[in-house]
Amino acid sequence: QVQLVESGGGLVQAGGSLRLSCAASGLTFASYAMGWFRQAPGKERGFVASITSSGINTYYADSVKGRFTISRDNRKNTVYLQMNSLKPDDTAVYYCAATAKGYRSPEYDYWGQGTQVTVSS
Repeated sequence: QVQLVESGGGLVQAGGSLRLSCAASGLTFASYAMGWFRQAPGKERGFVASITSSGINTYYADSVKGRFTISRDNRKNTVYLQMNSLKPDDTAVYYCAATAKGYRSPEYDYWGQGTQVTVSS
Protein backbone atom coordinates (compact mmCIF):
# COMPACT_ATOMS: atom_id res chain seq x y z
CA GLN A 1 0.00 0.00 0.00
CA VAL A 2 1.00 3.60 -0.47
CA GLN A 3 2.76 5.23 2.45
CA LEU A 4 3.89 8.81 2.86
CA VAL A 5 5.89 9.38 6.02
CA GLU A 6 6.81 12.90 7.10
CA SER A 7 9.68 13.76 9.40
CA GLY A 8 11.71 16.75 10.51
CA GLY A 9 9.13 18.67 12.45
CA GLY A 10 9.81 20.15 15.84
CA LEU A 11 10.06 23.28 17.94
CA VAL A 12 12.01 26.24 16.59
CA GLN A 13 12.31 29.92 17.48
CA ALA A 14 10.96 32.59 15.19
CA GLY A 15 13.48 33.34 12.46
CA GLY A 16 14.82 29.82 12.52
CA SER A 17 14.76 27.05 9.93
CA LEU A 18 13.54 23.50 9.59
CA ARG A 19 13.64 20.98 6.78
CA LEU A 20 10.78 18.56 6.46
CA SER A 21 11.11 15.28 4.59
CA CYS A 22 8.46 12.97 3.20
CA ALA A 23 9.47 9.45 2.23
CA ALA A 24 7.14 7.70 -0.19
CA SER A 25 6.66 4.00 -0.83
CA GLY A 26 4.17 1.81 -2.65
CA LEU A 27 3.80 4.12 -5.65
CA THR A 28 5.78 5.09 -8.72
CA PHE A 29 7.08 8.24 -7.08
CA ALA A 30 8.48 9.84 -10.21
CA SER A 31 5.01 9.75 -11.77
CA TYR A 32 3.39 11.87 -9.06
CA ALA A 33 3.41 15.56 -8.35
CA MET A 34 3.90 16.19 -4.65
CA GLY A 35 2.55 18.82 -2.33
CA TRP A 36 2.87 20.11 1.20
CA PHE A 37 -0.13 21.30 3.18
CA ARG A 38 -0.59 22.51 6.73
CA GLN A 39 -3.31 22.73 9.32
CA ALA A 40 -3.14 25.07 12.27
CA PRO A 41 -5.32 24.57 15.36
CA GLY A 42 -8.90 25.61 14.65
CA LYS A 43 -8.22 26.17 10.95
CA GLU A 44 -8.79 24.22 7.79
CA ARG A 45 -5.93 22.46 6.07
CA GLY A 46 -4.34 24.73 3.48
CA PHE A 47 -1.95 24.49 0.57
CA VAL A 48 1.71 25.35 1.12
CA ALA A 49 3.70 24.24 -1.92
CA SER A 50 3.78 21.74 -4.76
CA ILE A 51 6.26 20.37 -7.26
CA THR A 52 5.96 18.59 -10.56
CA SER A 53 6.84 14.93 -10.93
CA SER A 54 10.14 15.89 -12.59
CA GLY A 55 10.94 18.55 -10.03
CA ILE A 56 11.27 21.27 -12.66
CA ASN A 57 8.28 23.41 -11.68
CA THR A 58 7.14 24.54 -8.26
CA TYR A 59 4.19 26.48 -6.89
CA TYR A 60 3.81 28.26 -3.55
CA ALA A 61 1.19 29.84 -1.40
CA ASP A 62 1.74 33.59 -1.14
CA SER A 63 2.24 33.30 2.61
CA VAL A 64 5.40 31.20 2.23
CA LYS A 65 6.81 32.46 -1.07
CA GLY A 66 10.43 33.48 -0.68
CA ARG A 67 10.79 31.67 2.66
CA PHE A 68 9.98 28.03 1.85
CA THR A 69 11.47 25.83 -0.86
CA ILE A 70 10.04 22.54 -2.05
CA SER A 71 12.31 20.01 -3.74
CA ARG A 72 12.43 16.31 -4.44
CA ASP A 73 14.86 13.48 -5.04
CA ASN A 74 13.28 10.84 -7.25
CA ARG A 75 16.17 8.45 -6.59
CA LYS A 76 15.27 8.48 -2.90
CA ASN A 77 11.47 8.72 -3.34
CA THR A 78 11.53 11.75 -1.07
CA VAL A 79 10.14 15.27 -1.18
CA TYR A 80 11.47 18.06 1.02
CA LEU A 81 10.26 21.37 2.38
CA GLN A 82 12.99 23.76 3.45
CA MET A 83 11.46 26.38 5.73
CA ASN A 84 13.43 29.51 6.53
CA SER A 85 12.58 32.70 8.41
CA LEU A 86 9.89 30.87 10.30
CA LYS A 87 7.13 32.82 11.99
CA PRO A 88 4.74 31.85 14.79
CA ASP A 89 1.97 31.85 12.17
CA ASP A 90 3.73 28.92 10.50
CA THR A 91 2.88 26.73 13.50
CA ALA A 92 0.82 23.81 12.21
CA VAL A 93 0.77 20.14 11.40
CA TYR A 94 2.43 19.74 8.02
CA TYR A 95 1.29 17.05 5.61
CA CYS A 96 2.75 15.80 2.38
CA ALA A 97 0.55 14.47 -0.37
CA ALA A 98 0.81 12.90 -3.81
CA THR A 99 -1.28 13.55 -6.88
CA ALA A 100 -1.39 12.04 -10.33
CA LYS A 101 -3.36 15.06 -11.59
CA GLY A 102 -0.58 17.61 -11.86
CA TYR A 103 1.07 20.01 -9.45
CA ARG A 104 -1.59 22.70 -9.77
CA SER A 105 -4.46 20.31 -9.09
CA PRO A 106 -6.42 20.74 -5.84
CA GLU A 107 -7.07 17.00 -5.78
CA TYR A 108 -4.57 14.73 -4.09
CA ASP A 109 -4.65 10.94 -4.08
CA TYR A 110 -2.53 10.06 -1.06
CA TRP A 111 -1.72 11.78 2.24
CA GLY A 112 0.79 11.35 5.00
CA GLN A 113 0.05 11.40 8.71
CA GLY A 114 1.62 14.79 9.32
CA THR A 115 4.43 16.25 11.38
CA GLN A 116 4.10 19.04 13.93
CA VAL A 117 5.95 22.29 13.47
CA THR A 118 5.86 24.77 16.32
CA VAL A 119 7.43 28.22 16.03
CA SER A 120 7.90 30.13 19.26
CA SER A 121 8.04 33.90 19.42
